Amino acid sequence: MISINVNSAASGAGLNLGKSNEALQKSLSRLSSGRRIVNSSDDAGGLAVSMKMAAAQKRTEATAINLANIQSYLQTQDGAFTVADKVLNRMSELTTLARDVTKNPGDVENYDKEFQNLQEQLISLNTEKFNGVPLFSGSQVFQSGSIAGAVFDVPTSEDGSQKTLATQAPINSDPFMNMMINGFTTAKVNGTKVYIPKGQATGSQVGYSLADPTTPVSVGTNTISTTTTSPGGVLSYGNSAEFAVVSQAALERLADMRAQNGSEYSRVGFAQDLLKINAINLEAANSRIIDVDVAAESSQLARFQILQQAGTAMLAQANTSQQSLVRLLQG
Repeated sequence: MISINVNSAASGAGLNLGKSNEALQKSLSRLSSGRRIVNSSDDAGGLAVSMKMAAAQKRTEATAINLANIQSYLQTQDGAFTVADKVLNRMSELTTLARDVTKNPGDVENYDKEFQNLQEQLISLNTEKFNGVPLFSGSQVFQSGSIAGAVFDVPTSEDGSQKTLATQAPINSDPFMNMMINGFTTAKVNGTKVYIPKGQATGSQVGYSLADPTTPVSVGTNTISTTTTSPGGVLSYGNSAEFAVVSQAALERLADMRAQNGSEYSRVGFAQDLLKINAINLEAANSRIIDVDVAAESSQLARFQILQQAGTAMLAQANTSQQSLVRLLQG
């Protein structure tokens, strides 16, 4: 039926043209933004997953930064260990020099002056900090025969479920390091010679043997022989031999601390590598969800442009189709 009031062809062409134009605008938005999901209605589920992945990626990158800071902390701590190693080696050397029978008391006293200054250097090392955080702890903890101080839990995953440790190793609070600074006494406990740090209350004294330096030994009522009684651990000819033994024990303990520092640094480095790999993979996975495939979308853009042009032409054609009715009416 031919009608003047209704032009179904033009209405249909207009509807198709509107859809083509909408699709063209959406394609242009995707290509201009680089995103496949421009509005939440484009892919509601995909957008939710993308948001979670993006947040996990940010947390992963932040955790990697935290681990880099922990590495800097451990490196600074190891630098202090290096200085402590040099100080202890020089103190050990002075104990040997003080045992020279050809030296007079004045010579030994001069060695002691340097010895006491080196003790002060060890004390100052214990107060070193990294960004306000102490490098070394004021207390000592023994863990499975190794040396440890206060322990940090360091997250190595973005959700905090995986952790490693960073230790504020003890320097002055380590018994043998403490003996090098403050002096010591010795005692026989069950036939074993133990070294007792100065400053312990009588009756509750504990000592440390060279064979097992991580296990405190209760002295109790055992006979205590004085090795050095001078406050501050003054070096003399009489105690130089014992100080030499203690200095070697202190160096061994320091070596254990540095080994622990190195193992922690190594683990943090591997954890950081894993985080970087995870961040790259999260970024790639998120990109597949939210980013536009430029090649495919460019093809769609060309298709929608052609449809828009064709729809415009057909709408114009449909609008002129009823002009034939005018000729009928004119007769």
